[in-house]
Amino acid sequence: MSNLSNQSNLSKYSNISNLQILYEDNHIVIVNKKAGDIVQGDKTGDIPLSEVVKQYIAEKHNKPGAVFLGVVHRLDRPTSGIVIFARTSKALSRLNKLFAERNTKKTYWAIVKDEPVIASDTLIHFLKRNPKQNKSHAHKNEVPDSKKAILDYQVVKKLDRYSLLEIDLKTGRHHQIRSQLSSIGSPIKGDLKYGFDRSNKDGGIHLHSRKLSFIHPVKKEEINLIAPVPKDHLWKACVL
Repeated sequence: MSNLSNQSNLSKYSNISNLQILYEDNHIVIVNKKAGDIVQGDKTGDIPLSEVVKQYIAEKHNKPGAVFLGVVHRLDRPTSGIVIFARTSKALSRLNKLFAERNTKKTYWAIVKDEPVIASDTLIHFLKRNPKQNKSHAHKNEVPDSKKAILDYQVVKKLDRYSLLEIDLKTGRHHQIRSQLSSIGSPIKGDLKYGFDRSNKDGGIHLHSRKLSFIHPVKKEEINLIAPVPKDHLWKACVL
């Protein structure tokens, strides 16, 4: 509890007092992740979003002992937006199947400085991951150990010095959107790893998991979610 309390002082990360719940029932809980949150624990030792959500469930529902929470998918640490967690093992197995079979519709927003030459297009690349660099390189043609990556994008708004892209993800590869946009000369604002010239003050990037549609794993109802954008002047300009 003390570590979580310490983290609550860092308002840029999700904590028990500022956690944004987008949807919740007995089977699943869906959160609007902040840029900088880590979804699941790793070697950094930072408190992951999954632990914050567990504490939220324990406190809200007065659950003593261990709380079950299954991580269904991840978002890169500097990315914000929709993350689904499963509250039961049944929901977890069904959601894993749903994601594996790509029976979800995921839409992202990205802010770029260098607008793509073509305003709306389908990008197809072959991504090869470099674990040492924690980076994926986009190739036009298939290379050994590469995976096919497909996305659709369109320019949906022009800001003063930036453009907002809406991206429909067709495959879910490591750093896919970041790598593919960089490969066409449109790196995401703040994404130093993929060629943007300056980092953002908060260490995040302007990539947001904006919309998600899927069939509820237990209730079999269609769920359509929109995640509010981060509190940032550029993001706010996108929704005006």
